[in-house]
Amino acid sequence: MSSKNKVSEHPSVPCPTCKKPVEWSGDSPFRPFCSERCKLIDLGEWAREGHKIPGQPVYDDVLSDDLDPTKTRH
Repeated sequence: MSSKNKVSEHPSVPCPTCKKPVEWSGDSPFRPFCSERCKLIDLGEWAREGHKIPGQPVYDDVLSDDLDPTKTRH
């Protein structure tokens, strides 16, 4: 079998940012991203709330002045 026909031991996944195939192995330091650039683009999307996890918030937004300091919150 030639090296061209050899199947990789590691699965390939698409980069979430650019869709380029990324080998899922220890040799891919930015996995699931193909590069640090794609990783930082994705991080920026989360930071500007471009990506959101659907669902209802688990808590209401409150200001610290609204909290009762005598009650313990966990």
